Amino acid sequence: MPKIIVLYTSLTGNTEEMAESVAAGAKDAGAEVVAKEAFDASPEELLAYDGIIIGAYTWGDGELPDEFLDFYEEMDSLNLSGRKAAAFGSGDSSYPIFCASVDIIEEKLRELGAEIAAEGLKVEYSPSGEEKEACKALGRQVAEAIKG
Repeated sequence: MPKIIVLYTSLTGNTEEMAESVAAGAKDAGAEVVAKEAFDASPEELLAYDGIIIGAYTWGDGELPDEFLDFYEEMDSLNLSGRKAAAFGSGDSSYPIFCASVDIIEEKLRELGAEIAAEGLKVEYSPSGEEKEACKALGRQVAEAIKG
């Protein structure tokens, strides 16, 4: 059974809501899933999982949230080769770069050797019913990629 961690940072609950749907989709696909907030985790924990799905909202003009920065920077020492990964997040399209955190996280996962198993998912504000289904599909896609 694939082991997947869904790690997220949420301020208003939008990204947390997405994380819950991503985790549900991975579970539906038969994965063992742990979902937790980034400030409750250490980067080394990622090494215990076959799949890593990270979500964060985008802050300001396209920056990672302050409460996620330490975790993000501490990831630099990891080798995530052989792991499947994906990113998701919420944002506000009135800013110049919509959901830039998703792209930043995806790039970091690639740099650390993870294989991106699903295209990054970006949602404006709170996910709609249709977007929650897209979140579930993201979780399923990563779980299926691990199974081969």
